[in-house]
Amino acid sequence: MTTPDKSNGYEEIAAAYIAGRGQSVEGVGASVVADWSRVLPPRASVLDLGCGNGVPITKVLIDRGFEVYAVDASASMVAAFREGFPGVPVQCAAVEDFDFFGRTFDAVVAWGLFFLLDEDTQRRLIAKIAAALQLGGRLLFTATRQSATWLDAKTGRPSLSLGEETYRDVLQAEGFSFVRTMTDGGDNFYYDAQKR
Repeated sequence: MTTPDKSNGYEEIAAAYIAGRGQSVEGVGASVVADWSRVLPPRASVLDLGCGNGVPITKVLIDRGFEVYAVDASASMVAAFREGFPGVPVQCAAVEDFDFFGRTFDAVVAWGLFFLLDEDTQRRLIAKIAAALQLGGRLLFTATRQSATWLDAKTGRPSLSLGEETYRDVLQAEGFSFVRTMTDGGDNFYYDAQKR
């Protein structure tokens, strides 16, 4: 019996990913995450879901002085993360199976992760994030504005966005207020929500 790849293909392409996007500290998404993080309190605790090797998103958060925790399902990505950020707690696990360090956070970032998961897993993940956020905590994640399925450009595996209307409904049902949407230079679409 074959064990499912919880990294959704990213373990297979980890070396190429790290050599490309994983070297770009000014990579796509870095400026949006930096701007978004300005609403967080000083020294906020931030959980980075699907952190990869930590560049550029985790690095932005660390550089802004936040207490960052991270998780990724690719063992190779986590090994590279530990090498680059030895003082940051990181766990190799699928986000849907992980207990989020058994604590709560001021904010959660999930860049390039949600759409790699099936619909039920995305819905459960939003509920898990709601439980892991403190009151007033923020969630920032990426997925397309339209409901769509496509093949991930890096892995060739199926990807799924529930679309803005469904994400708004799921977020509201899990106790979030929908704050805003944003886009970046790579045409990535961001959802920003706050736990009420």
